[in-house]
Amino acid sequence: MANASCLGLYIEEHLIKYAKVSKDRNRIKVEAFGIKFYDKIGPAIDQVVQETYSQRTPISINLSEEMYNYFDMFALLTKNDLQKAVETEFESYCSEMGYNPNVFESRYAVAGNHDDKIRVIHIAENKMELNKRMQQVAGYKLSNVSPISMAIPNLIDIDKNENSIVVNIEDSTTVTTILQNKIHSVDKIEQGSKEFLAKINLKENSYLKSYEICKNTTIYTSEGRELQEEQSTYLEDIMPTLYSIVGKVRNIIAKHENKIKKVYITGTAALINNIDLYFQEYLEDVNCELLKPYFIQTTRDISIKDYMEVNSAIALGMMGIGEGVSGLNFKNQAFSEKLPDLLKLEVGAGGFKNRGQGNLVTWDLGQPLDKAETILMRIAMALLLLVVIYSGFSGLLANQIRSKKQEAEESITSTKQQITLANNDKEKMNSKISEYTNLLKNLEEANNKMSDQNKTKNAIPNLLNQIMSIVPENVQLTSIENTSSTHVVINAQSNKYEQLGYLKAKIKTDVILTNVISTAGQKDNNVVTVKIEGDLP
Repeated sequence: MANASCLGLYIEEHLIKYAKVSKDRNRIKVEAFGIKFYDKIGPAIDQVVQETYSQRTPISINLSEEMYNYFDMFALLTKNDLQKAVETEFESYCSEMGYNPNVFESRYAVAGNHDDKIRVIHIAENKMELNKRMQQVAGYKLSNVSPISMAIPNLIDIDKNENSIVVNIEDSTTVTTILQNKIHSVDKIEQGSKEFLAKINLKENSYLKSYEICKNTTIYTSEGRELQEEQSTYLEDIMPTLYSIVGKVRNIIAKHENKIKKVYITGTAALINNIDLYFQEYLEDVNCELLKPYFIQTTRDISIKDYMEVNSAIALGMMGIGEGVSGLNFKNQAFSEKLPDLLKLEVGAGGFKNRGQGNLVTWDLGQPLDKAETILMRIAMALLLLVVIYSGFSGLLANQIRSKKQEAEESITSTKQQITLANNDKEKMNSKISEYTNLLKNLEEANNKMSDQNKTKNAIPNLLNQIMSIVPENVQLTSIENTSSTHVVINAQSNKYEQLGYLKAKIKTDVILTNVISTAGQKDNNVVTVKIEGDLP
């Protein structure tokens, strides 16, 4: 049964994004939200719970180190047979990778079907990491633990025929691909906001200030204004990470046969001004935009960007109230948590009704019950339920103890075997590393030398002639360097910023170089310098 209200907590290394989400019929509302920076996570969570008055509110949090696999299964399998088949596939995968499947907690979701096959997304999390994450909210009513990549599409009112991608740039980056209104795949990119925030933090010695700097930074685009010197300094820390991420997103789009129409950008990096224009510049065939929760109504006091700052927390809160893909909760629901649904009985003229879990079961007693009979019936049912619950709980607890003890023994034995095998493999690998490294290095040097000689024989003279013919009058080329077989770096300077922009645009439109990019302009004593890079066509 979905909760009417839930506190979503998206937990990262230095900060917590939180949002208290409620649902009244079909209306979703964000009652409170914000960001909390911390040195110790326990007191920080206590403060969030107190500030949002969520002492008794269910809490939904994110996984920390989940991994994704994809299995194609026979479409006509029953639910139980499908689950067993998925478990078998995962055990086979663990065997190939040398993993112990017992150390993982896993869930799966059906991503789509084709002919007689269905595609399954399998998500696994190390039990030790899962327990560590759940301990962070110990003492509160934890109800849901979900992967953020599967929760973030909750914020989009997706058109049935729209193929889209959600790029969530938090500490690390997840790319969720949605095809025909279903989550098709998830790609993890280790790079994210953690990388450039750490670089800025080295200069500012404050993670909070580094975060605010990112929010106030504007990315340079080909049509942008001149940059301030301070802004240019921080872009040097930010842009390499974003350039790498957008390149990997472009590769993800290219590998899909289905046409991707839209890219949604969210996460901490989405707060950087013009990031959507930056993505659009490199992903020309798709529409790039910031992810705005579809149900949010902005007011004079709160802008849409304030909500977007905590998109991940809102998405997790929505999972807690029953929105999104079902069956992905990594917190095993205890029997005691199911009791409220079992005890929701209604007594009336026709007997009593159990409305637990949305099912309606009616027993007809043949005649209306008076007040005394109604009370007696409630007492009898309560006693009966207590006996059943006590018996079931006792047996379940005994079985779980035996099962966990056996799992622990198997896990210890398997771990010891894996450690022995790993040590043996390490010794063998160390003996071969030096030899293979030298051979590969010599081979690569020879290949690179031959390739550079063949590719650049006539290309460089032609390049120089073309560039000299388009250089504006007020632009001075300080260097032209062929850094690899086809890659060229041009350093130019001018006292007019627009002339440098014209030079870059001319190189790009005349196809003098391909994959053209440039650094942000740096101004010193009225002289703007820029570096333009590209590949020989």
